Amino acid sequence: MRNALLLSLLTLLTGCSTLPTAPGWSEPVTVGHLGAADLTESSGFAPSHRATSLLWSHNDSGGEPVVYALNQDGSERGRVRIAGAINSDWEDIASFVLDGQAYLLIADTGDNGAVRTDCRLYVIAEPDTAALAPGRELTVPIAWEIPVRYTDHPRDCESVSVDAAEKTVYLLSKREHPVGLYRLPLLPVKSGTTPAAAFLTKVEKIPQPKGPRLLVEGPAGRMGGMPVGMDFASDGSAAVVLTYMDVLLFPRQPGESLTDALTRPPQQLKAVSLPQAESVCFSADAREIYITTEAERAPVVRYRVK
Repeated sequence: MRNALLLSLLTLLTGCSTLPTAPGWSEPVTVGHLGAADLTESSGFAPSHRATSLLWSHNDSGGEPVVYALNQDGSERGRVRIAGAINSDWEDIASFVLDGQAYLLIADTGDNGAVRTDCRLYVIAEPDTAALAPGRELTVPIAWEIPVRYTDHPRDCESVSVDAAEKTVYLLSKREHPVGLYRLPLLPVKSGTTPAAAFLTKVEKIPQPKGPRLLVEGPAGRMGGMPVGMDFASDGSAAVVLTYMDVLLFPRQPGESLTDALTRPPQQLKAVSLPQAESVCFSADAREIYITTEAERAPVVRYRVK
């Protein structure tokens, strides 16, 4: 009985934010389910820049150092093992194009206890999609690694995105309020030094749980306002941030930096009930947004520009 009452309460709490709805975006539609049997803790989404119908994802902490190629309905296209990488706590994935080459960046930046000194970003060349096939595993080398450290103390981070034009990586912290936005160089520093993630600003406009939510433990309750995924539109028009309770759109005005866009109040996409959503990305053409959750056969939910 207690579990049934809790479930009813969580259902009532879904979508309780009072943010303005993002204009021009459709209602959420479930377009399929994750088809890879062992992709049960999807913690990041990124679009392919080699095939318009392809998404990339990965498992959360302790999983194999593998990224999964998926059709946009979640069905498996193949998988890629990253030689020499370790999945300590992979929490996000980003894709970008640099000098005509498509890349994937995997963020081993999860740190629930804020104690890690080995967080890092792995960059690989995005594999040729012609070599992908369900049930086949490719192995690729690391193109380069980016150590992640902060000037003061370690922190948990599950939201990472790349601005290829700036040649920078943005990181949004998780277990603090307001959360912090940080930036690192995308390319290795030739001097051999390890640059610290530069603090840019506090992101104060992310809605936080209130009222009955504060009585509930976990992602559906008190943790509801924590950022768990982020992506930048490839055309630079917006950022999307996923929290446990909201899908938030931060439109970018002409001439505005991404940093400034993230400090303004966001717009909200229509809420969808997912138990622990942690994966979000724009499509490569920035006309769709995809999200999914940690679960077996997790649903893939799509928003589309009308």
